[in-house]
Amino acid sequence: MKAPTMRRSVLRAAAMAMAMAILRPLRVLAAPWNKAAFDAKSVADALKSLGVTATEDSDKIALKAPEIAENGAIVPLEIASGIPGTVAIYILVDKNPQPLTAIFEFTNGTEAFVATRIKMAESSRVRIMAKAGGKFYATAQEVKVTIGGCGP
Repeated sequence: MKAPTMRRSVLRAAAMAMAMAILRPLRVLAAPWNKAAFDAKSVADALKSLGVTATEDSDKIALKAPEIAENGAIVPLEIASGIPGTVAIYILVDKNPQPLTAIFEFTNGTEAFVATRIKMAESSRVRIMAKAGGKFYATAQEVKVTIGGCGP
């Protein structure tokens, strides 16, 4: 092999190794996708796909949501779990075509707080679940969605 050809091969191999080193951590950070839970058409089916058999109501989950949302496309939510060891927060909207709206996972020692916007098809109950210590805790709030601010 001639020197210029060998140099190109070495540079190509080095570039490939660097690309793999950069992309590998991103792959490790990606959480597994629970397609069945997100594709579920009912709350019961979504909970079953998530492995939830029972929930316990908790006043340690703070949900800040509007009572009336003028635009169902951007409903703001703030959620904080005061339950020690919270590893995940789930958002479900009962009357959405696919009720499971989001899953947020937390690593050890991370504050279990989420501020996000969700889309709601119509007025519905918004359920929040927190997973901690292998158990599921829940709270809920009714949110009315208006069309053009004129009421449901």
